[in-house]
Amino acid sequence: MTLSLDIGTPVNTALLIYILYSVQKIVFPPISNSKVVPHEFKQGYTWMPKAHAPTVLFQTYTPKTLTPFDGTDGGRILLAINGIVFDVTAGRSFYGPGGMYGNFAGRDASRGMAKQSFDTEMLTPIDQPLDKLEDLRPDEIENMKGWIDHFSNKYVICGSLVENDAI
Repeated sequence: MTLSLDIGTPVNTALLIYILYSVQKIVFPPISNSKVVPHEFKQGYTWMPKAHAPTVLFQTYTPKTLTPFDGTDGGRILLAINGIVFDVTAGRSFYGPGGMYGNFAGRDASRGMAKQSFDTEMLTPIDQPLDKLEDLRPDEIENMKGWIDHFSNKYVICGSLVENDAI
C-alpha cells in the first residue's frame, strides 16, 4: 500500500495551503507593537493594594519580648512553635483577643499545638526557661510539626524564640 499525495485536485490543494498557513501561524506568531495604551488601564490598576504591606524584619525574641505581640489594641500578633516565631496577624479572628487560639498570642504555643489543647496550663510562664518538650509522645511531636508546616505555608516567619537570657 502506497500513500500518494495528489495535489492536483483543487480540494487537496486548498487543504494543503490551509494546513501550511495554520502551521506558519503557530510557529511564527504575529508580533504586535501597539503604541496605544488600553483605555481600561489609564486610571491605574484596580487590583493594586491601597498601601504597601509593612516590612517585617526577622528578629530574635525571648518569651518576655514576644509577650507584647498579643494583638491587643489592634497590634501585631505573633506566636512561636518550637522556636519559630510566626506573624499570625492575618488570622486575627483566630489568634487575636477573644479568638479560639487567642491564649497563644504573644506566647510559645508549642506544647498546646502538640497536644491540641487550648488550656492555659499548656503555656510556659514567660519568666521561666523555654519548654524543652522532652516528655511529648512521638504522635504529639508529629502533630506539632504538622502545625509548623501549616503555619509556614500560611503565615510569615518573622523570627526565632530563644531563652530570656540569650539576648
